[in-house]
Amino acid sequence: MLLVIDAGNTNIVFAVHDGRTWRGSWRVATTVQRTSDEYGVWLSALFERAGIKSGLISRAVIGTVVPAALYHLRRLCREWFEVEPLIARAELNWGFAINVDTPSEVGADRLLNALAAHQRYRGPLVVIDFGTATTFDVIDENGAYLGGAISPGINLSIEALHQAAARLPRIAIGRPQSVIGRSTIPAMRSGIYWGYVGLIEGMVERITLEFGAPLKVVATGGLAPLFAEGSAMLETIDSDLTLDGLRLLSLRNDAPRLPNDRTKFIETE
Repeated sequence: MLLVIDAGNTNIVFAVHDGRTWRGSWRVATTVQRTSDEYGVWLSALFERAGIKSGLISRAVIGTVVPAALYHLRRLCREWFEVEPLIARAELNWGFAINVDTPSEVGADRLLNALAAHQRYRGPLVVIDFGTATTFDVIDENGAYLGGAISPGINLSIEALHQAAARLPRIAIGRPQSVIGRSTIPAMRSGIYWGYVGLIEGMVERITLEFGAPLKVVATGGLAPLFAEGSAMLETIDSDLTLDGLRLLSLRNDAPRLPNDRTKFIETE
């Protein structure tokens, strides 16, 4: 079985695939101080509850945009599952061209989304990922990654509004029925939600115009369903896109070997 680890700025998702289907997935807040043993104890309990035997984990793959989290996640794979994880990086075999100025600077999550989206939906398409940042990534009809755009995530925008304006409260995100708010909080909710819908639709229109051909739109991330309620432009919602990208990447690349000296797991990245 394959252990998949998707480490984002806000959450880390752990999932297990048995070669046919996902056996389970679990989410924990990203905390770089959390040790491999803490992860191991937590996962062991979840595996037992799901009927998954830890000894059956034969491969692992990690995608992360948080370099500081990688050390303990790698140790988790080595010490608790006795496998050397494959780390998602631009230099691996992705099966498509990365047509940007500096491929090594592209976040692993963006390449993973491109891999899974092209495999599932073919192109050309644009993938919108609603995470800590909201990313727009463009993939051509051959699967080549062409780059995209990065915007502040919706929760970052809410927090910035609260922090910078002394009299504006922190609000929860939701779809307001009215665009015209008749008091402060409804006005904030409208501006955040419908303003973000305008951002999404405007960016897709501009990307499509620059690309020069119609693009399928695939959205992923926890808030994708919420914004799909407000925009017909979000045609397809795929919550497992990044996880499936990690699974597909592991199929395209050989499994790394554990270090010869298993007593000294020295971080060399």
